[in-house]
Amino acid sequence: MRRFETPYIADWFAATLRWMVLASLVIALALRDELNTIPFWPLTAVFIWNTIMSLLAVFSVRARFFHRQIVLTIDVLLAAAFFWLQSRVGSTPSWIGLIPILTGAVYFEALGAFIVAPLFAIWQTVIGEGVFYSDFTWLREIGMTLLAGLVAGIGGRFVMRRLRTSRQTKLDVEARQRRMESERLRAIYELSSTLTATLSYRRVLDSALDLAYTALNPNPDPDEPDQEERIVSAVFLFRENQLRIGSARRFTNADLRINLQGNEGILKKVLDGGDTVLTTDIGYDPELGRIIALRSCSSAYCFPLRSGFNVYGAMLFAHPEPTYFTKERCDLLDIIGRQAVIAIQNARLYQDLVEEKERMIEVQEEARKKLARDLHDGPTQSVAAMAMRVNLARRMMAKDVNEATNELVKIEELAHRTTKEIRHMLFTLRPLILESQGLNAALQAMAEKMRETFSQNVIINVDEGTLNDMEMGKQGVIFYIIEEATNNARKHANATHIWVRLRPFEKEIALLEIEDDGLGFDVEAVNKNYDKRGSLGMVNLRERTELVNGLLNIDSAPGKGARIQVYIPLSEEAADRLHHGKM
Repeated sequence: MRRFETPYIADWFAATLRWMVLASLVIALALRDELNTIPFWPLTAVFIWNTIMSLLAVFSVRARFFHRQIVLTIDVLLAAAFFWLQSRVGSTPSWIGLIPILTGAVYFEALGAFIVAPLFAIWQTVIGEGVFYSDFTWLREIGMTLLAGLVAGIGGRFVMRRLRTSRQTKLDVEARQRRMESERLRAIYELSSTLTATLSYRRVLDSALDLAYTALNPNPDPDEPDQEERIVSAVFLFRENQLRIGSARRFTNADLRINLQGNEGILKKVLDGGDTVLTTDIGYDPELGRIIALRSCSSAYCFPLRSGFNVYGAMLFAHPEPTYFTKERCDLLDIIGRQAVIAIQNARLYQDLVEEKERMIEVQEEARKKLARDLHDGPTQSVAAMAMRVNLARRMMAKDVNEATNELVKIEELAHRTTKEIRHMLFTLRPLILESQGLNAALQAMAEKMRETFSQNVIINVDEGTLNDMEMGKQGVIFYIIEEATNNARKHANATHIWVRLRPFEKEIALLEIEDDGLGFDVEAVNKNYDKRGSLGMVNLRERTELVNGLLNIDSAPGKGARIQVYIPLSEEAADRLHHGKM
């Protein structure tokens, strides 16, 4: 015997028909009061046999070879034995012949019934001729047997074909569903592989939409071959506080140029609530209704592209049929949306890294240019002047020794001043005291060097308690902010005094102020024409302020000096309050 994964409908059907015939036979014998006159064991054998066949059908068990032929042969032998034994006691149980006839019709359709019915009729003739010779009742029984074989053969052919067709249809549907699930899993795998392998926004969005088509309809219905082509989809991304179309399918050229605000309708619900929205009146949406491609659609499924507090935009799928977006399809789109968010986030992070790398290159380039300018304007000019004066002193030695001596004294002073300038430049490039003693000591040393080198008065006032809550990396950025601001004030403002103050402002927020009493400037005019200027001092201040996640404020006016304020958060909660105006 062999066990199969699925039951055979023919075994179930044959066992059911046997039970029906046996029940009818028992009822007929009871009505004729013949149950007490017949031997009990033949009927019991038939009941036991059908019980065994029913259990085999329940557990989907069959003989390895010739299962149908064996079952039909046993049915024929049991029916023939039952008929012979009952006929000997004067009963005419012709109904028992229906069991092999129906079994033959079930297993072999018309051929089985047409073979079994004549064989049983011959057996009835042989038995009936000897038992009912004086009565021709047996002829009627034979006719009924042959008629039963004809009806069973025709009915078996029709019913079994219908059952076989129904079973095959069911198997085809299950196989198609398995293929669809397999295709969808493959599409999801390809989506994950594709989206995680690329760092390009365009490829991320295009891959998400293209693979969504494959996953939604891996095997389109033959009756609707254009169903997949009727899907309209798009990805909306935030750019400059507007929703712009990052990628789309079946949008017109005019649709691709539309910018949305996300302040009404479905987009507002999706972006504000963070939940998916399934609608059947997409064409009447106050914002999305402007898109021509969506006017032919009735149903739509829209979900947000967000990760934590970062909202990148929304993804939309629409279709003309109201019932197209089933739960399975919506769940699949949710998976695609989550994968797309991860890929977009990775692409955004990569883009930020690229921009940061380019910015660092620009900062380094600007630092080199600044160093070159400082060397050109300071030590280089001084060394050139010393060379000229040494030449002059050499000539004066032959004429006037005293004048030559005075010139050598001036050259010595110039050499000392140049040395101080070079040391100051080296200090600002890498202040070792900042790493060893902290920000306050580094600022005091910077102020002292500026006083010695440039006669610039810089007053430092730093709250030590504030520095205790500040990591060393942030202190280094603050030092370079102060160094940039004081140098700007020294070079361009002609300030007599420069004040540097670092103090607590609010809970977990520090305030850095650099103030001078110099010439001042028009902030708005400078910002307006800043791209045309050669200096990047203001840019450096803004970028370094961003490195500490702070806010920069510059207050100045012509003739009134300048004051630079940098608000520095000391924790993530403080940064959130600072940038969301909750101070």
